[in-house]
Amino acid sequence: MNEKFYLTTAIAYASRKPHFGNTYEVIMSDAVARYQRMRGKDVFFCTGTDEHGQKIENLANEQGITPQKYVDGVAGEIKGIWDLMNASYDYFIRTTDDDHVAAVQKIFRKFYEKGDIYKSKYEGWYCTPCESFFTATQAVDGKCPDCGRELSQAEEEAYFFKMSKYADRLMKHIDENPDFIQPELRKKEMVNNFLKAGLQDLCVSRTSFKWGIPVDFDDKHVVYVWLDALTNYITALGYDPDKSYEEQSEHFKKYWPADVHIIGKDILRFHTIYWPIFLMALELPLPAKVFGHPWFNFGMDKMSKSKGNVIYADKLAEHFGVDGVRYYALSEMPFASDGSITYEAVIKRYNMDLVNNLGNLVKRTLDMEKKYFGKVIPAPTCPDPLDEELKAACKKAYSEVCTAMDDYHIADALESLFAMFSRANKYIDETTPWTLAKDEANRARLGTVLYNLMESIRQGAVMLTPFIPATAEEILNELNTSRRSFETLDGFDGMIPGDTVNDSKVLFARVDEEKKLAEFEAERQAMIAAAQKEEEKPEKPEGCALIGIEDFMNVELRSAKVIACEKVPKAKKLLKLQIDLGYEQRQVVSGIAKWYEPEQLIGKKIIVVANLKPATLCGIESEGMILASGEETVRVVFLAEDTPLGERIR
Repeated sequence: MNEKFYLTTAIAYASRKPHFGNTYEVIMSDAVARYQRMRGKDVFFCTGTDEHGQKIENLANEQGITPQKYVDGVAGEIKGIWDLMNASYDYFIRTTDDDHVAAVQKIFRKFYEKGDIYKSKYEGWYCTPCESFFTATQAVDGKCPDCGRELSQAEEEAYFFKMSKYADRLMKHIDENPDFIQPELRKKEMVNNFLKAGLQDLCVSRTSFKWGIPVDFDDKHVVYVWLDALTNYITALGYDPDKSYEEQSEHFKKYWPADVHIIGKDILRFHTIYWPIFLMALELPLPAKVFGHPWFNFGMDKMSKSKGNVIYADKLAEHFGVDGVRYYALSEMPFASDGSITYEAVIKRYNMDLVNNLGNLVKRTLDMEKKYFGKVIPAPTCPDPLDEELKAACKKAYSEVCTAMDDYHIADALESLFAMFSRANKYIDETTPWTLAKDEANRARLGTVLYNLMESIRQGAVMLTPFIPATAEEILNELNTSRRSFETLDGFDGMIPGDTVNDSKVLFARVDEEKKLAEFEAERQAMIAAAQKEEEKPEKPEGCALIGIEDFMNVELRSAKVIACEKVPKAKKLLKLQIDLGYEQRQVVSGIAKWYEPEQLIGKKIIVVANLKPATLCGIESEGMILASGEETVRVVFLAEDTPLGERIR
């Protein structure tokens, strides 16, 4: 039986479309999952969406739709981007899934019955965007220490989890398992800033909003979004809270504990403190590793729509292809410090690495193979010391790629691999096949050179598979080889003499930097304009007190037609209208003279408050009110021409 490997991403919060930095996580995780599969492991790769919380409820209310409809749309968009990026996940969980909801309710009840949860009252700071609680000492001038946004004071009845009960046990686990939190500097942050400072009990329910998993024994409460979200790593495997670890399904016991949770550095506290403690309370083993990857910034700045520097992976793929996006993401993110993305940097790396180094190597090798040997693979019968250097470069790359990937140094793995491609390109310049082809006496040497090049390309393509899988597959198809596993990299004889290769294709087309930057600038300006327009949207009005349907029905709105209209002398704001309700005619005075001339209204069908008490304006009696919108600019509500007169508006 193959060794198992359970890998997860943090599930994406279903509030907005994920930008490039968010998408990096699933690309990195996919590279790790593909690599582990190629090492022969039985991989289970889980990702998904986190769909509850106050922020989502607020966003749904702003759009006038239900939270479920809102998250259905965003979750679908997230999944679509994950699929576009060629993520090979085995399970996509949504925290609105029925089985997840049922399991979370049981987990919450289990904690309560065990005495780990108690009811009290929460008073303190809360960050809605991060769905996080903070003490007064953690808050920085009333702002969130994680995202920098304004915190709000929260006061509500809540259930609390006794975190301090498990603090010493967690500290002991971290001490005894030095690789549990990676990179090392992240571990120091968690231990010094939280564990040694003393853990406070954690608020694990909310009563100030409704969009969450209900506490089934106290329906005023919904489960705190982070308790809900973190448990996805076990509910995705079918965890049953009513059973002990030994009684769980074979599927669960096969994959749990997780080998690695790959997450952003900003949510390390939840995954290395809260999550292990929850697992301890459930009497489940802890994950082997939590890897907190850095962030991608735009240059030196955080991504912001108002600055026009938000980059989305799917949009970037329209310019550079999916593998162009994957390659940049994986090659540019350092192990511990933040990565940087600019359009100039993407273009430069795309042209230098993918076009010049890899693409050029593959195309000119296969073109020479077709030209000199009719696509039939020659036997390597005429060795030279230069050949050994190329073989050593391939062997070195394989060793370094495996070492780097085992330690999650993804960019280092790609650097080693592309150094090998550079060495193969240098080998072409050193051996000059075009010169060898001029003399039939050198044909055996020419065949050996081309064999060595094709074999080095094959080995490189196999190693490329976790990183840019579609390109790797295309290269292997052009080589027409079935030898695509890591096991075939031990020697240097994967290409079979006498077999034929296929025609070459352009893997990556050169990008015109000046032209492409102009396109990006146009997109940036459009983003800034859209952000400004969004900021100009009016704030939601406070409105009036809510009324019942019976109150609304007491207002009689009727359709009417304007049959005459004139200005009121000595009253610049007023127009006097004669209206026909079908069953009677009336006179109405309205303060709309600033926006309408009398002739614009004659013949129009309008809505009138028909049961309004008569009033006298500037000595003229008015029997009703015209329905209109706006304050600074007033717009009369006009009805369709075929609307019957006197019809009740409901």
